[in-house]
Formats: sequence, structure tokens, C-alpha cells
Amino acid sequence: MTIGRPKADLVLSDQERSQLQTFARSRSLPAALSSRARIILSSADGEPNNAIAQRMQLTNATVGKWRSRFIERRLAGLYDDVRPGAPRTIDDERVAQLIRTTLHTKPSDGSTHWSVRSVAAETGISKTSVQRYFRTFGLQPHRSEGFKLFNDPFFIEKLRDVVGLYLSPPDNALVICVDEKSQCQALERTQPMLPMGFGYVEGITHDYKRHGTTTLFAALNVIDGTVLARCKPRHRHQEFLSFLREIDKAVPMGLDIHCIIHNYATHNHPKIRAWLAIRPRWHMHFIPTYSSWLNQVERFFALITDKAIRRGSFSNVKQLVRNIDHFVTAYNATCQPFRWTATADAILEKLHRLCSRITGTGH
Repeated sequence: MTIGRPKADLVLSDQERSQLQTFARSRSLPAALSSRARIILSSADGEPNNAIAQRMQLTNATVGKWRSRFIERRLAGLYDDVRPGAPRTIDDERVAQLIRTTLHTKPSDGSTHWSVRSVAAETGISKTSVQRYFRTFGLQPHRSEGFKLFNDPFFIEKLRDVVGLYLSPPDNALVICVDEKSQCQALERTQPMLPMGFGYVEGITHDYKRHGTTTLFAALNVIDGTVLARCKPRHRHQEFLSFLREIDKAVPMGLDIHCIIHNYATHNHPKIRAWLAIRPRWHMHFIPTYSSWLNQVERFFALITDKAIRRGSFSNVKQLVRNIDHFVTAYNATCQPFRWTATADAILEKLHRLCSRITGTGH
């Protein structure tokens, strides 16, 4: 009779068994880890190594290895050991030098910012390594973002006023965003457009003839998204007052009108103020200086510029106006209101983070 080497006892605690069962059932863990958990569970239930190996299509040595590893190290023994790799060729000091160079210096050739190639040449680190460290630390010297700090002394008060109208419109009232898009040019392309096809985009010549301009006045209904728009030859206070009269006629007399608008000189003309003074249902809400993004009608202007004006070719101003009117009519037939979700506190917190970055006190 041949007597083999006696196996060490494998006894699981309740916590270990629960953890191993979780490993064995998991579909998100590596398959090797789940397989090792099943080996240990079967062995703890008394199943021989050769039977486990045959059932799981493994070798006896593999089953014995993980059984021994678990007995020696418990759950930690089921994980693969960290394998040594090639030694680093770029030490921490050189990485720190790369970061300091990118963040705190400018190229000596007069360039305004670093590129991967110029940083690589400056630091002696390969281009692929520079790219890797740029990705790791989130460095993007080739990009920039525009910003504008507000100098309106009543910025916070105006911000809360306008955002409050967006998030909680008053009852029995209409909230509208009003502005004008001046200098809409009727440009006629000097050559025919090249149609879009498979593998290439539409081609538009950069040469054009100017045939005059028009000013687009628009009032956006914040509640349902509809737009009242009129094209006028100029953007003086006379044209603006005429547009206000059109709005006043279009809005039912039983509704107050809360008008969100820029603090533009034309909008504060004495004749405009006199007209508003005898119409108590009109309430003007001026957005802060340099805060055009607060006026939702600017989003409509971006849409109509992109879809109806920029890529068009117009032989005269009347043709441009007809195209704008056609777009507005089609837009109102299917429009949806723009969803405003940012609170005043959230906007102020974002502004605080921007100021912290500028002063160097934030991250």
C-alpha cells in the first residue's frame, strides 16, 4: 500500500466562505480568480485534488498550487504576484522637470505654448513618453478656453433675478428673452457650391459679394420655446420700440410680460423708458454686463445662424429675409423650450473656481 504525503487541513471561516462564493459566482472578476475560488471551495468540502482537477479540466499540480497558496496566505494568496518589469528609464525628477517646464515656462523660440515635440526637445524625453505623461496628468498645452470676468457691481442680484425667472416663472405672466442680431449679411457666393457626396463634404467658396445687411429682432417664449422674429433694416431705438409694440400686441392683455434683455444703450433710450412707464404689465430684467450666455434667445440666434444664414447664398437682402422668415415659421411648428437647469448658486460656485484658478489659490 502506497501512502502519499498527508495534506494540510483546509478549513474556511464563514467570512472566507462567503467571499469565495462571491468570487466564484462573479462575472466581472477575472475568470482565473473565479476558478481558484471554486478550487478552494471544493477542497474545503473534502473533494480530492485529482477529482477537482478532472472536473475542472486542470492539472493536479495547478489544484495543489492554489490550495497550498490559500493555506499559506488565505484570500490574498489567490491573487497573482506582481511581476517585475523593465526598470524605469525616466525617474521622478525628470517627470517633475517635464511638468514644471510645461506649466511654468514658454518656449525660447517665441511660441506662445509648448507642443509635444518642443517639450520633448527641451527635456530630452521621447515624444511618446511626453504624450503618455500629458495624458496621465491631464496636461493640454495646445488647448485654451476663453473666459470673461464680470465687472457689473450688481452681478449677483441680476443673476439671481434672471435664473429665478427661468427656474420658477411667475403665474399669470409670460417670460420672454429679447435681443437683436445685427449685421446679418446677404452674401452671394461667387461660385456654385459643390454638393456633398460619398467621402467628401459640401464645398463653399470663400469669395462672395455683399448685398447689404438686416437686423433680426427676436423674442423667445421661455415657456414653450416659440419665437416672434422680425427683420428690420437698422437696430436703432426706433426699430426696437417698433418690435416691443409688436410683442405687446401679440401677448394677451391679461398677462404680465417679464422681458429678459441686455443692458444695451438702445434698450435704455428715454423714449423706450417712457413707453414702458405707461405700461405697467411690462417688467424689464437686465442681464449683467458680459453675460450674454444668460439670455436664452442667444441659443436661438446660434441655431438660425448655423442652419439658415452662414452657409447660404443670397442675391439680395429680401431673399435673406424670406429665408429667415421661412426658418422661423418651420422652427415654431416643432420647437421645444430650452431646458435651464443651473441654479444661481451653482453658477456662482463655478465662477468662484475660475477666480481661484486665476489667482492661483485653487486647483
